[in-house]
Amino acid sequence: MIYTVTFNPALDYVVFLEGLVPGDINRSIREAIYYGGKGINVSGILRMLGQETTALGFVAGFTGHALEEGVNAMGIKADFIHLPEGNTRINVKVKHGDETEINGQGPVITPEALEELFCKLDGLNEEDILILAGSIPNTLPEDVYERILARLEGKGIRVVVDATKDLLLNVLKYHPFLIKPNNHELGEMFGKVLKGDDEIAFYAKELQKKGARNVLISMAGDGAMLVTEDGQTFRIGTPKGKVVNSVGAGDSMVAGFVAGYMESGDYKRALITGTAAGSATAFSEGLASAEMYAGTLAQAEQLIQ
Repeated sequence: MIYTVTFNPALDYVVFLEGLVPGDINRSIREAIYYGGKGINVSGILRMLGQETTALGFVAGFTGHALEEGVNAMGIKADFIHLPEGNTRINVKVKHGDETEINGQGPVITPEALEELFCKLDGLNEEDILILAGSIPNTLPEDVYERILARLEGKGIRVVVDATKDLLLNVLKYHPFLIKPNNHELGEMFGKVLKGDDEIAFYAKELQKKGARNVLISMAGDGAMLVTEDGQTFRIGTPKGKVVNSVGAGDSMVAGFVAGYMESGDYKRALITGTAAGSATAFSEGLASAEMYAGTLAQAEQLIQ
Protein backbone atom coordinates (compact mmCIF):
# COMPACT_ATOMS: atom_id res chain seq x y z
CA MET A 1 0.00 0.00 0.00
CA ILE A 2 1.10 3.55 -0.71
CA TYR A 3 0.36 6.06 2.05
CA THR A 4 0.49 9.84 1.72
CA VAL A 5 0.48 12.38 4.54
CA THR A 6 -1.00 15.87 4.18
CA PHE A 7 -0.61 17.83 7.41
CA ASN A 8 -2.61 20.86 6.31
CA PRO A 9 -5.03 19.99 3.46
CA ALA A 10 -7.31 22.59 1.94
CA LEU A 11 -10.29 23.27 -0.23
CA ASP A 12 -8.83 25.23 -3.14
CA TYR A 13 -11.44 27.73 -4.32
CA VAL A 14 -10.41 28.98 -7.76
CA VAL A 15 -12.09 32.15 -9.02
CA PHE A 16 -11.76 33.27 -12.65
CA LEU A 17 -12.18 37.00 -13.35
CA GLU A 18 -12.30 39.13 -16.49
CA GLY A 19 -10.97 42.08 -14.55
CA LEU A 20 -9.83 42.86 -11.02
CA VAL A 21 -10.45 46.22 -9.35
CA PRO A 22 -9.07 46.39 -5.78
CA GLY A 23 -11.47 47.98 -3.30
CA ASP A 24 -14.52 47.31 -5.49
CA ILE A 25 -16.97 44.44 -6.01
CA ASN A 26 -15.57 41.95 -8.50
CA ARG A 27 -17.74 39.24 -10.03
CA SER A 28 -16.37 35.94 -11.25
CA ILE A 29 -17.02 34.47 -14.67
CA ARG A 30 -16.63 30.93 -13.26
CA GLU A 31 -15.34 29.06 -10.23
CA ALA A 32 -13.92 25.65 -9.40
CA ILE A 33 -13.20 23.77 -6.19
CA TYR A 34 -10.36 21.30 -5.83
CA TYR A 35 -9.36 19.11 -2.90
CA GLY A 36 -5.88 20.34 -2.21
CA GLY A 37 -2.73 19.46 -0.35
CA LYS A 38 0.44 17.90 -1.71
CA GLY A 39 -0.20 14.44 -0.32
CA ILE A 40 -3.78 14.45 -1.58
CA ASN A 41 -2.53 15.49 -5.03
CA VAL A 42 -0.10 12.57 -4.98
CA SER A 43 -2.88 10.18 -3.97
CA GLY A 44 -5.12 11.52 -6.75
CA ILE A 45 -2.56 10.85 -9.47
CA LEU A 46 -1.67 7.46 -8.01
CA ARG A 47 -5.36 6.55 -8.13
CA MET A 48 -5.58 7.69 -11.76
CA LEU A 49 -2.59 5.47 -12.54
CA GLY A 50 -4.25 2.45 -10.96
CA GLN A 51 -2.32 2.34 -7.69
CA GLU A 52 -4.10 1.75 -4.39
CA THR A 53 -3.42 4.54 -1.93
CA THR A 54 -4.49 5.77 1.49
CA ALA A 55 -4.46 9.48 2.28
CA LEU A 56 -3.55 10.35 5.87
CA GLY A 57 -3.74 13.77 7.49
CA PHE A 58 -5.87 16.06 9.61
CA VAL A 59 -9.28 17.62 8.94
CA ALA A 60 -11.62 19.79 11.00
CA GLY A 61 -15.06 21.36 10.84
CA PHE A 62 -17.52 21.55 7.95
CA THR A 63 -14.78 22.25 5.41
CA GLY A 64 -12.94 19.15 6.60
CA HIS A 65 -16.11 17.12 6.12
CA ALA A 66 -16.46 18.46 2.56
CA LEU A 67 -12.83 17.70 1.79
CA GLU A 68 -13.11 14.15 3.09
CA GLU A 69 -16.24 13.53 1.02
CA GLY A 70 -14.52 14.94 -2.05
CA VAL A 71 -11.41 12.81 -1.59
CA ASN A 72 -13.54 9.69 -1.23
CA ALA A 73 -15.49 10.65 -4.35
CA MET A 74 -12.16 10.74 -6.23
CA GLY A 75 -11.77 7.05 -5.37
CA ILE A 76 -9.08 7.71 -2.76
CA LYS A 77 -9.27 5.93 0.57
CA ALA A 78 -9.07 8.60 3.27
CA ASP A 79 -8.04 7.83 6.83
CA PHE A 80 -7.99 11.35 8.23
CA ILE A 81 -7.75 12.33 11.87
CA HIS A 82 -10.62 14.59 12.91
CA LEU A 83 -9.62 17.57 15.01
CA PRO A 84 -12.11 18.76 17.64
CA GLU A 85 -11.82 22.48 16.89
CA GLY A 86 -11.36 24.79 13.92
CA ASN A 87 -11.90 24.25 10.23
CA THR A 88 -9.87 22.82 7.40
CA ARG A 89 -8.52 25.82 5.53
CA ILE A 90 -9.82 27.33 2.30
CA ASN A 91 -7.24 28.62 -0.17
CA VAL A 92 -8.56 31.25 -2.57
CA LYS A 93 -6.85 31.45 -5.94
CA VAL A 94 -7.79 34.42 -8.13
CA LYS A 95 -7.15 33.85 -11.83
CA HIS A 96 -6.71 37.14 -13.69
CA GLY A 97 -3.39 37.55 -15.43
CA ASP A 98 -0.92 36.52 -12.77
CA GLU A 99 -2.55 34.25 -10.21
CA THR A 100 -3.15 35.74 -6.76
CA GLU A 101 -3.43 33.36 -3.83
CA ILE A 102 -4.82 33.80 -0.32
CA ASN A 103 -4.07 30.71 1.74
CA GLY A 104 -5.82 29.96 4.99
CA GLN A 105 -3.92 29.06 8.15
CA GLY A 106 -5.74 25.87 9.08
CA PRO A 107 -6.73 24.35 12.44
CA VAL A 108 -4.53 23.67 15.45
CA ILE A 109 -3.07 20.15 15.43
CA THR A 110 -2.83 19.03 19.03
CA PRO A 111 -0.08 16.77 20.45
CA GLU A 112 -2.75 14.11 20.98
CA ALA A 113 -3.77 14.25 17.31
CA LEU A 114 -0.14 14.03 16.20
CA GLU A 115 0.36 10.97 18.40
CA GLU A 116 -2.69 9.41 16.75
CA LEU A 117 -1.01 9.87 13.38
CA PHE A 118 2.19 8.30 14.71
CA CYS A 119 0.18 5.28 15.86
CA LYS A 120 -1.32 4.87 12.38
CA LEU A 121 2.15 5.00 10.84
CA ASP A 122 3.37 2.37 13.28
CA GLY A 123 1.19 -0.11 11.39
CA LEU A 124 3.17 0.24 8.13
CA ASN A 125 5.52 -2.56 7.06
CA GLU A 126 8.26 -3.24 4.52
CA GLU A 127 5.76 -3.73 1.71
CA ASP A 128 4.50 -0.14 2.10
CA ILE A 129 5.60 3.19 0.69
CA LEU A 130 5.13 6.41 2.67
CA ILE A 131 5.10 9.79 0.93
CA LEU A 132 5.67 12.92 3.02
CA ALA A 133 5.10 16.09 1.05
CA GLY A 134 4.89 19.78 1.77
CA SER A 135 5.52 22.28 4.52
CA ILE A 136 4.75 21.88 8.21
CA PRO A 137 1.93 23.95 9.83
CA ASN A 138 3.18 26.26 12.55
CA THR A 139 1.19 24.31 15.16
CA LEU A 140 3.46 21.28 14.68
CA PRO A 141 7.07 20.82 15.82
CA GLU A 142 9.58 21.64 13.11
CA ASP A 143 11.21 18.22 13.45
CA VAL A 144 8.04 16.23 12.76
CA TYR A 145 9.45 14.70 9.55
CA GLU A 146 12.55 13.60 11.46
CA ARG A 147 10.42 12.13 14.22
CA ILE A 148 8.41 10.10 11.70
CA LEU A 149 11.46 8.70 9.93
CA ALA A 150 13.19 7.94 13.22
CA ARG A 151 10.11 6.08 14.41
CA LEU A 152 9.98 4.00 11.22
CA GLU A 153 13.73 3.36 10.97
CA GLY A 154 14.66 -0.27 10.52
CA LYS A 155 11.22 -1.39 9.31
CA GLY A 156 12.18 -1.44 5.63
CA ILE A 157 9.53 1.12 4.63
CA ARG A 158 10.40 3.09 1.50
CA VAL A 159 9.90 6.75 2.38
CA VAL A 160 9.58 9.52 -0.22
CA VAL A 161 10.18 13.08 0.98
CA ASP A 162 9.19 16.10 -1.11
CA ALA A 163 10.15 19.10 1.02
CA THR A 164 12.59 22.00 1.01
CA LYS A 165 15.84 22.98 2.69
CA ASP A 166 16.16 21.99 6.35
CA LEU A 167 13.00 19.84 6.30
CA LEU A 168 14.69 17.74 3.64
CA LEU A 169 18.31 17.94 4.78
CA ASN A 170 17.45 16.86 8.33
CA VAL A 171 15.91 13.55 7.23
CA LEU A 172 18.71 12.39 4.93
CA LYS A 173 20.40 10.51 7.77
CA TYR A 174 17.42 8.13 7.72
CA HIS A 175 18.12 7.21 4.06
CA PRO A 176 14.83 8.10 2.34
CA PHE A 177 14.08 6.07 -0.77
CA LEU A 178 13.47 9.20 -2.89
CA ILE A 179 13.77 12.96 -2.51
CA LYS A 180 12.62 15.50 -5.10
CA PRO A 181 14.10 18.99 -4.87
CA ASN A 182 13.93 21.25 -7.89
CA ASN A 183 17.18 22.62 -9.30
CA HIS A 184 16.81 25.96 -7.47
CA GLU A 185 16.11 24.25 -4.14
CA LEU A 186 19.10 21.99 -4.69
CA GLY A 187 21.33 25.00 -5.16
CA GLU A 188 19.93 26.76 -2.09
CA MET A 189 20.84 23.78 0.09
CA PHE A 190 24.51 24.34 -0.78
CA GLY A 191 24.46 28.14 -1.16
CA LYS A 192 25.02 27.88 -4.90
CA VAL A 193 23.39 28.98 -8.14
CA LEU A 194 23.64 25.85 -10.23
CA LYS A 195 24.57 26.19 -13.89
CA GLY A 196 24.27 23.21 -16.15
CA ASP A 197 23.68 19.50 -15.80
CA ASP A 198 27.14 18.70 -14.49
CA GLU A 199 26.72 20.93 -11.43
CA ILE A 200 23.20 19.63 -10.79
CA ALA A 201 24.40 16.03 -10.96
CA PHE A 202 27.36 16.81 -8.67
CA TYR A 203 25.20 18.29 -5.92
CA ALA A 204 22.57 15.59 -6.28
CA LYS A 205 25.33 13.10 -5.51
CA GLU A 206 26.30 15.22 -2.51
CA LEU A 207 22.79 14.63 -1.16
CA GLN A 208 23.35 10.92 -1.69
CA LYS A 209 26.51 11.18 0.40
CA LYS A 210 24.34 12.65 3.16
CA GLY A 211 22.02 9.65 2.98
CA ALA A 212 19.47 9.97 0.15
CA ARG A 213 19.07 6.82 -1.94
CA ASN A 214 17.59 8.30 -5.13
CA VAL A 215 17.52 12.00 -6.03
CA LEU A 216 15.01 13.33 -8.56
CA ILE A 217 15.63 16.94 -9.61
CA SER A 218 12.80 18.71 -11.42
CA MET A 219 13.72 21.63 -13.69
CA ALA A 220 10.35 22.98 -14.88
CA GLY A 221 10.51 23.50 -18.66
CA ASP A 222 14.02 22.05 -18.83
CA GLY A 223 12.89 18.58 -17.79
CA ALA A 224 14.35 16.51 -14.97
CA MET A 225 17.35 14.51 -13.84
CA LEU A 226 17.49 11.33 -11.78
CA VAL A 227 20.56 10.12 -9.89
CA THR A 228 19.95 6.57 -8.67
CA GLU A 229 21.27 4.55 -5.77
CA ASP A 230 22.93 2.11 -8.18
CA GLY A 231 25.09 4.82 -9.76
CA GLN A 232 23.05 5.69 -12.85
CA THR A 233 22.18 9.20 -14.02
CA PHE A 234 19.26 9.80 -16.37
CA ARG A 235 18.19 13.03 -18.05
CA ILE A 236 14.82 13.71 -19.65
CA GLY A 237 13.29 16.64 -21.50
CA THR A 238 9.79 18.07 -21.16
CA PRO A 239 6.80 17.01 -23.30
CA LYS A 240 5.36 19.78 -25.43
CA GLY A 241 2.13 21.45 -24.39
CA LYS A 242 0.60 24.65 -23.05
CA VAL A 243 1.24 25.16 -19.34
CA VAL A 244 -2.00 26.29 -17.70
CA ASN A 245 -1.44 25.18 -14.13
CA SER A 246 1.70 24.79 -12.01
CA VAL A 247 -0.17 23.65 -8.87
CA GLY A 248 0.24 19.94 -8.33
CA ALA A 249 2.72 19.34 -11.14
CA GLY A 250 5.55 18.43 -8.77
CA ASP A 251 3.23 16.23 -6.72
CA SER A 252 2.15 14.51 -9.92
CA MET A 253 5.79 13.86 -10.84
CA VAL A 254 6.32 12.15 -7.48
CA ALA A 255 3.18 10.06 -7.96
CA GLY A 256 4.10 9.11 -11.51
CA PHE A 257 7.60 8.12 -10.43
CA VAL A 258 6.34 5.92 -7.59
CA ALA A 259 3.68 4.32 -9.80
CA GLY A 260 6.20 3.63 -12.55
CA TYR A 261 8.66 2.10 -10.11
CA MET A 262 5.97 -0.04 -8.48
CA GLU A 263 4.95 -1.41 -11.88
CA SER A 264 8.41 -1.98 -13.35
CA GLY A 265 11.05 -1.91 -10.61
CA ASP A 266 13.05 0.18 -13.09
CA TYR A 267 14.31 3.68 -12.28
CA LYS A 268 14.53 4.78 -15.91
CA ARG A 269 10.91 3.84 -16.47
CA ALA A 270 9.94 5.61 -13.25
CA LEU A 271 11.53 8.85 -14.50
CA ILE A 272 9.55 8.57 -17.74
CA THR A 273 6.22 8.05 -15.97
CA GLY A 274 7.00 10.75 -13.42
CA THR A 275 7.78 13.27 -16.14
CA ALA A 276 4.64 12.34 -18.05
CA ALA A 277 2.41 12.73 -14.99
CA GLY A 278 3.95 16.05 -13.96
CA SER A 279 3.61 17.48 -17.46
CA ALA A 280 0.04 16.20 -17.83
CA THR A 281 -1.02 18.10 -14.71
CA ALA A 282 0.84 21.23 -15.85
CA PHE A 283 -1.19 21.09 -19.08
CA SER A 284 -4.52 20.69 -17.20
CA GLU A 285 -6.63 23.02 -15.05
CA GLY A 286 -6.68 20.47 -12.23
CA LEU A 287 -4.89 17.17 -11.76
CA ALA A 288 -4.12 15.23 -14.91
CA SER A 289 -6.66 12.94 -16.53
CA ALA A 290 -5.79 9.51 -17.89
CA GLU A 291 -6.23 10.84 -21.43
CA MET A 292 -3.82 13.75 -20.90
CA TYR A 293 -1.33 11.41 -19.25
CA ALA A 294 -1.42 9.00 -22.19
CA GLY A 295 -0.41 11.83 -24.52
CA THR A 296 2.47 13.09 -22.40
CA LEU A 297 3.68 9.53 -21.75
CA ALA A 298 4.07 8.90 -25.47
CA GLN A 299 6.24 12.02 -25.71
CA ALA A 300 8.26 11.32 -22.56
CA GLU A 301 9.25 7.89 -23.83
CA GLN A 302 11.08 9.63 -26.68
CA LEU A 303 12.84 12.20 -24.47
CA ILE A 304 14.81 10.03 -22.06
CA GLN A 305 18.62 10.16 -22.23
